[in-house]
Amino acid sequence: MTTLDHTTKAGREGPVKAERSLAGRIGEKVGGGVLQFVLILVGALWLVPTIGLLLSSLRTPEDMSASGWWKVFSKPSQLTFQSYSNLLDNSDITKSLVNTVLITVPATLLVIVIGSLAGYAFAWMEFPGRDWWFLVVVGLLVVPVQLALLPIAKLFGDIGIFGSVLGVVLFHVGFGLPFAVFLLRNFFAEIPRELLEAARLDGAGELRLFVRVVMPLAAPAIASLGIFQFLWVWNDMLVALVFTDAGSQPITVALQTQVRQFGNNVDVLGPGAFISMVIPLAVFFAFQRQFVSGVMAGAVK
Repeated sequence: MTTLDHTTKAGREGPVKAERSLAGRIGEKVGGGVLQFVLILVGALWLVPTIGLLLSSLRTPEDMSASGWWKVFSKPSQLTFQSYSNLLDNSDITKSLVNTVLITVPATLLVIVIGSLAGYAFAWMEFPGRDWWFLVVVGLLVVPVQLALLPIAKLFGDIGIFGSVLGVVLFHVGFGLPFAVFLLRNFFAEIPRELLEAARLDGAGELRLFVRVVMPLAAPAIASLGIFQFLWVWNDMLVALVFTDAGSQPITVALQTQVRQFGNNVDVLGPGAFISMVIPLAVFFAFQRQFVSGVMAGAVK
């Protein structure tokens, strides 16, 4: 091809490339702005119930029965902390909040610890029947909770832990472990073998290798698992209805009991429902960066 042909071809393609580049830049800017607007709008709409519940919990029962929560924007004098004072005076609600923490925290930590150890074993340790045992774990993922309620309730009754916090914790741990082992095993399996072999050559045993090398690398996946488990246990009501009594019921059951027994007790139900909602939200927002990192790491791998 001659120099003239090159010049002619460049002259034909140059404006087209420049035009596409300009159009692409405009499209990216417009698309990014529209996407950000849509995300902000969705986030605002998602927070409307939470904001409404918060403002309702800061109003008196008379104001709530007379008008909607949005009236506080025109009458800020309606806001008061009296409902939260009534909540602290209600021993059933405060005790249920303590029970919720006593159930959720151990159930989350045990699932993370046991699931991490089992996931590492399935990923990097050799033992008889490893693949078959892992298939059993995967098979347990499809077992519905409702199917196990009555048999496990009878078992807990026979061993004397039915109606206790311990029974609820063990149930949540048992049903949370299959997913935890499956998730962490797949994440651990993506760790480069050369990295683990180098640590072993430096004299690291399996436990030290697990604590010093594997766990720091798996922090995003563990954070994601912890958030899922925490939210599931904190918001659970079905298992708590079956396995708890009046002395061990969490906040979800306590609020349901208050509605059934004291239907007009809105000055306690509003603050209790808001506290029950805001704590999981706070946990999620506190660990959202690790959660997103874990999800993205799983998507890339």
